[in-house]
Amino acid sequence: MSDSDDDAPQLSAHALAALQEFYAEQSEKVNEEQQAMEDGQASKTGIIQEDWQLSQFWYDEQTSEVLAKEVLAAAGENGRIACVSCPTLYQKLQTMKPASCKATVFEFDHRFATYKEDFVFYDYNKPLELPKEIESQSYDVVVADPPFLNEECLAKTAETVKYLTKGKVILCTGAVMETQAKELLDASVCLFIPSHTNKLGNEFRCYANYQTQYLCHPR
Repeated sequence: MSDSDDDAPQLSAHALAALQEFYAEQSEKVNEEQQAMEDGQASKTGIIQEDWQLSQFWYDEQTSEVLAKEVLAAAGENGRIACVSCPTLYQKLQTMKPASCKATVFEFDHRFATYKEDFVFYDYNKPLELPKEIESQSYDVVVADPPFLNEECLAKTAETVKYLTKGKVILCTGAVMETQAKELLDASVCLFIPSHTNKLGNEFRCYANYQTQYLCHPR
């Protein structure tokens, strides 16, 4: 076996150059992604993708924009907005809101920690397990999109919503939850129908507990 080194296959100069180029491209891509995450630009580069195992379904552009217009109108120039399990709305708000308006994303997925102080880890199974600095009734508008389409998930999310809100609530969930939305949050169905980047099997609706400006009008 002393001549094993001589018998080992050798890459041609061309193949070696191609391999080195591939590694360089991969390294550059990783660096770009890391920099984008540090700059809080994950939504623009598409790094944070839907994770269906976490029941994540991103809004399409039109839905994100209409919801953002509504919550900004409801919150006011110096308002505070809580986005509970709806990170695509938070991302859209970052491109539309004035600097004096504060938006916070409450999310189970730690990938969204890229938003630093705007990120709050949130587990709907522990609806009131929130940081001490988040006071009751501290948000002008709370928008929630429970990750699972069942009464238990909505009921627990509603606990969080009622703790956070000063009064105005928007809920995005399945059409089958209309009765529960009314019972738990006094939220009525709106005419605006939300849609997602990937078609879902369940019919979705928006609900609100106040007279909205943008959601009660057909598309």
